[in-house]
Amino acid sequence: MTTIDIRTPVPGPRSRALLERRRAAVSSSPFMVTPVFVERADGAALTDVDGNTFLDFAGGIGTVNVGHAHPAVVAAVREQAGRFLHTCFNVAPYESYVALAEKLNDIVPSAGPRKSVLFNTGAEAVENAVKIARRTTNRAGVLTFEHGFAGRTYMALSLTSKVAPYKAGFGPFMPEVYRLPYPYLYRSDFSRGGAHDEDAYVDHLLHGVRDFFRTHVDPGGIACLWIELVTGEGGFLVAPPRYVQGLHALCREHGILFIADEIQTGFCRTGTMFATEQYGIEPDLVTVAKSLGGGLPVSAVVGRADLLDGVQVGGLGGTYCGNPVACAAALATIEVYERERVAEHAAALGLVLRRRLEGWYREFPCIGEVRGLGAMMAVEFVTDRTSRAPSKETFTAVASRCLERGVILIGAGTHGNVMRFLFPLVITERQLTEGLDVIEGALREIR
Repeated sequence: MTTIDIRTPVPGPRSRALLERRRAAVSSSPFMVTPVFVERADGAALTDVDGNTFLDFAGGIGTVNVGHAHPAVVAAVREQAGRFLHTCFNVAPYESYVALAEKLNDIVPSAGPRKSVLFNTGAEAVENAVKIARRTTNRAGVLTFEHGFAGRTYMALSLTSKVAPYKAGFGPFMPEVYRLPYPYLYRSDFSRGGAHDEDAYVDHLLHGVRDFFRTHVDPGGIACLWIELVTGEGGFLVAPPRYVQGLHALCREHGILFIADEIQTGFCRTGTMFATEQYGIEPDLVTVAKSLGGGLPVSAVVGRADLLDGVQVGGLGGTYCGNPVACAAALATIEVYERERVAEHAAALGLVLRRRLEGWYREFPCIGEVRGLGAMMAVEFVTDRTSRAPSKETFTAVASRCLERGVILIGAGTHGNVMRFLFPLVITERQLTEGLDVIEGALREIR
């Protein structure tokens, strides 16, 4: 039995009508991956307003690791909504905020003892992690990375690397933000002629950081380093563990707070509850969002209690931060991750996916590299493997064919040439194979 069921041309007539309404009523700035409008969703499947059912390999950009409309999450939302929707935790507090903070303190792998503070979005979490770092260190500088994405609010945008479309025309940006190279072995001089010298590359990068402290900025003025252990929008680049450990040691040496961004890697995506578990470090602060809420907006900064308590009363928070319905959803979502052993399932899915992608690499020269961690996998498209010139056109051609045949894909990467996999982690192996078969068919057509 298949999940995909396409009954009309894509987009169908009702979606086309809604597209016209969108054009008339909604700003043209928010981007649009697929021209179909959703009627309902369940697990790893989306059904549009025309009755077409798709396999969702985008997962709301990684927000529904637990699957669409998981019954336990829906039940928790209904129960909480039936009691009250919102009071503002600062005005009339409620237990679910405290319970979620307690749970995050228990499971997030940061230095301890830990405390948490809740927000709504990933960008808010990053912004407030930087605020905490600046306030508690009395330093201004922030280290960030090429190919990084922190969000679209001003501090987050200042940390974000890609200019178009995110930063173009929005300057000036926040001062005292310093950008380091992110490990990108495939496009480095340490990966040529089929050989990859990761150890030499890591040594080179760490030497570069030390040199940066001599030539660009005094490390004594740096409050924090913010890093995605696997880049999200940057194309699923995986930071080598020894590099991250080296950065962590440099931060300790110079009194710089280490902020691990687990917004897209967190909650089982990499085969463990958090990617940090695979790196052998204890960050000072961790940012979480996306799949924390099972589809509802909630985020958090989790970390050392002395840092979370080092900000004056009223310095953190907001009217809707830690909304009770979102907190109820998050608590139910975390319970599902643990009860259904989603991290183990994600690790198994990652092995299946990697084997399939590596088979494509052997067959299709348009694939320059396969990379990832756990189920957080991607392929990078190139015009040819000699020049390694990025080919966004290849991804676009594959994605458009797949949409017509019932698979929703999403791209990534500074050059827009990376196909990333963000399917809900409750997807079955049969559904995964069904979707991969569609993608393989598209690859055969365009080669």
